[in-house]
Amino acid sequence: MGFLVARCRYIDDYLQACLKAGIQQLVILGAGLDSRAYRFDDLKEGAKVFEVDPPATQQAKRDKLKRLFGELPSHVTFIPIDFDEETLQKLFEFGYNNQLKTLFILEGVVHYLQASAVDQTLEFVRKNSSPGSSIVFDYVYTSALFSSRKRGEIARMQRTARYTGERLVFGIEEGKVKDFLQERGYFHIINITSQDLERAYFTGANQGRRVAPNYAIVHAAVEG
Repeated sequence: MGFLVARCRYIDDYLQACLKAGIQQLVILGAGLDSRAYRFDDLKEGAKVFEVDPPATQQAKRDKLKRLFGELPSHVTFIPIDFDEETLQKLFEFGYNNQLKTLFILEGVVHYLQASAVDQTLEFVRKNSSPGSSIVFDYVYTSALFSSRKRGEIARMQRTARYTGERLVFGIEEGKVKDFLQERGYFHIINITSQDLERAYFTGANQGRRVAPNYAIVHAAVEG
């Protein structure tokens, strides 16, 4: 739980920094119940927001938003994608502009993707966003996924994957993410470890809280 709390806070903080730096679009991939588009006033007034999700998941969220707000917020564009049949090229059908400075968020997504899907996503972002755009995502260390002695939450998620349909399959080894992203054409790579998150957020009354050591967050920029 410590990682989930700190992950959300860190990505919030990074989003705010990107808004101050002048991003014009936000794309949330695998948006699920992400609430950022509705919590930050700057997103309601400035940057275009795209939420991308499988159709059934997105419809459930749209129904929830209608109950909460009375109607769908006009500043958010919902893009249903069947990832087995479609690609992120579908963004262009809904008004995505690759000439605008954009932030892509993948929170709690990457470790469920096959390596080929991770590469395709990174390639799309690199080729289809303007200089200065960036991506932020969290990931798990490869060794934690395939260790014979897994952390409890990883072992539980792998045991229940046949019921949830969410199988942990992708990781990046500790200390290797910079090389991983540089090889794929990214720059200004910043890796945030569990220790970094604890130092940043778990202070004062929360100083006894811990962040699981096998997870990290990284953000990186498209050239420029």
